[in-house]
Amino acid sequence: MPSISSLCIYCGSSSGRSGIYASSAISLAEALVSRNITLVYGGAGMGILAYSVLKLGGKAIGVIPRALAHKEVAHQNLTELHITQSMHERKMLMAELADGFIALPGGIGTLEELFEIWTWAQLGFHNKPCGLLNIDGYYDLLIGFLEHALAEQFVKKHHHALLMVEKTPDALLDRFDNYQPPAITHWVGKNET
Repeated sequence: MPSISSLCIYCGSSSGRSGIYASSAISLAEALVSRNITLVYGGAGMGILAYSVLKLGGKAIGVIPRALAHKEVAHQNLTELHITQSMHERKMLMAELADGFIALPGGIGTLEELFEIWTWAQLGFHNKPCGLLNIDGYYDLLIGFLEHALAEQFVKKHHHALLMVEKTPDALLDRFDNYQPPAITHWVGKNET
């Protein structure tokens, strides 16, 4: 796989209860800029990740639906800002602009975006790496549930392996650099392995 030049980062619209989430977002920004990776994200103006990337001299591309551009107040100082007509168009454009996908700690929207893009990988709609940045054990219970789904045979081992999990930005980005997409040639049915 060619080197990663842009990553879509899914993250919460708030910084969370603990300061570790904000400091980890800054660490991710530093890792992205040091590797010359462009940030692709939801385009809101309040994000510490985009602010940090730009402050460090990196590039940040925002994608926001018109209906949210005023409500969430779109970031006005981005490298690029794309305003879409719908959430579906937003997610498609973010996927097109990115070479991979990472979820930071976040809420319902973050989980929805992560699971959709991971499903697209499972179905072979893209062959880009997907990852969870498990800051301070935030995703431990979700990871445990996914292991349970695997054990109960609702998730196949090769699909489970499509989601990489690490605790630090550099560890996850190193895995992305070495990612080899699996060959998915057809839909895998219930009785196939």
